[in-house]
Amino acid sequence: MGVNTSLTSTVNDKPAKENSKPVEITYKVEQTEVSDFLKYLSSDELEGRETGTKGIEKAAEFLEDFLKKNNVKPYFKTYRDTLTNFKSPAFNIVGVIEGNDPDLKKEFVVLSAHYDHIGLEKNKKEDVINNGANDDASGVTAVAEMAKYFSQTKSNKRSILVVFFAGEEKGLLGSKSMVQKLKKQNFNLYAQLNIEMIGVPMKRDYLAYITGFDKSNMADKINEYTGKKTIGFLPKEAEYKLFYRSDNYSFYEAFKKPCQSISTFDFENFEFYHHPSDEFKLMDIPHMTAFIQEFLPAVTQIASSNTQEITMNN
Repeated sequence: MGVNTSLTSTVNDKPAKENSKPVEITYKVEQTEVSDFLKYLSSDELEGRETGTKGIEKAAEFLEDFLKKNNVKPYFKTYRDTLTNFKSPAFNIVGVIEGNDPDLKKEFVVLSAHYDHIGLEKNKKEDVINNGANDDASGVTAVAEMAKYFSQTKSNKRSILVVFFAGEEKGLLGSKSMVQKLKKQNFNLYAQLNIEMIGVPMKRDYLAYITGFDKSNMADKINEYTGKKTIGFLPKEAEYKLFYRSDNYSFYEAFKKPCQSISTFDFENFEFYHHPSDEFKLMDIPHMTAFIQEFLPAVTQIASSNTQEITMNN
């Protein structure tokens, strides 16, 4: 597939509006907390977190405890949203942080990542556990830290749905199941940021890329909100059509709103995609901590702008 490389300049060279200054954040993301969270979620004890196994059940309990401890309420009756399209019991873990504006709180920003992975190797090797540290325990860690930030600062005018999906590796099953329920509720979605594989940095002049770069103005807006080259265009993303390969697509398909994934996996910086070597020890914790910190002004502004500034491109 041919890629229009002229897209690369649409973000990087466009000056931010003069009247919009980045949101200043005094909150500090703690590196030790990022490390501890990721270390457990990608540990051998969880046996690769395959949907429907005992390992992912432990992960679900860990995520429920985290949300409860950080005063993030369940969105449904409990934190568990049972998948309707999987043979054995499986759950998305879903929390909500109500917005502090009487009108804007009716709109939702979804912050999400998938907590399942591919489990154990079928062919016996020395290491049979696909730990999934980068894919996607790293994204789950980022979303969890953002949830903690909002629960403490209460800086969101819109309501925030915190979602950890199961069944992503089985064909986006968790998100496909969940959007059907939300559609029936007339869920008022503004935008979704889905975080995928941010465990190691890229050697580029921007921090991360966004899938479906040209589908909305989200990349421009994130850079405006952070005042940095946070998001750039990655030609490989367009070539591999990554927009359609993660849980953001289920939401886009259902709501036709800006629903995109953010990643720092660029096919050059990490050799162990779906491999037992995708382990905690290879993750760059300072990079992950800095990534989360850099995104806080953006998610704050997305959750608090008085109008819906992020829009689909025609």
